[in-house]
Amino acid sequence: MQYLTQHPEKRIPWNKGKLIGQKPPLKLKEIWAVRIRLQLASRLRDLALFNSAIDSKLRRCDLVRLRVSDVAHGTQVVKRAMVMQQKTKQPVQFEITEQSQDAIADWISHAKLKNNDYLFKSRFKNSAHISTRQYARIVESWISSICLDPAAYGTHSLRCTKASLIYRRKKKFRAVQLLLGHSKLESTVRYLGVEVDDALEMAEQTEV
Repeated sequence: MQYLTQHPEKRIPWNKGKLIGQKPPLKLKEIWAVRIRLQLASRLRDLALFNSAIDSKLRRCDLVRLRVSDVAHGTQVVKRAMVMQQKTKQPVQFEITEQSQDAIADWISHAKLKNNDYLFKSRFKNSAHISTRQYARIVESWISSICLDPAAYGTHSLRCTKASLIYRRKKKFRAVQLLLGHSKLESTVRYLGVEVDDALEMAEQTEV
């Protein structure tokens, strides 16, 4: 009696063809390139989302769950906000720059959002706010719009962009650690991935 041997389908690794590792931050000119495109297209929600992502430095799971009450008192968008992080269960504070305040206020007014509403409500009935997957797709569209490779950038890029700019200007890990809400300084060092860059920069400035 012969038995038919069934061969299970060959599984394709989830990371095949994908770039693995920390995604690089956006450069200042790239931040403005995205902003200008969103402004010209009058994409109020996306502009508020983009600016919030840059300023808040929040993980995507925290960013998509922002409520109007987290960033505004009545109709006035605050200069500083504080939220509880889902991953660490610790609060983190962040600044909201003037241009971000304007973008968020315009979106709240346009969408007629109430105080307890999610700031970035989902357009799907089965979700109260945009999902992290939906946010990732939105980020991909922003990256593509300025002719960057979407496979090389992601939501992490927006989270670390301002932190990276601050570090490069001030060279203070502790300040960046607090802004990112990291409990360990080592996490910030690995997260920014700047040690090699710093070493190369010092080497370039050293004559032998």
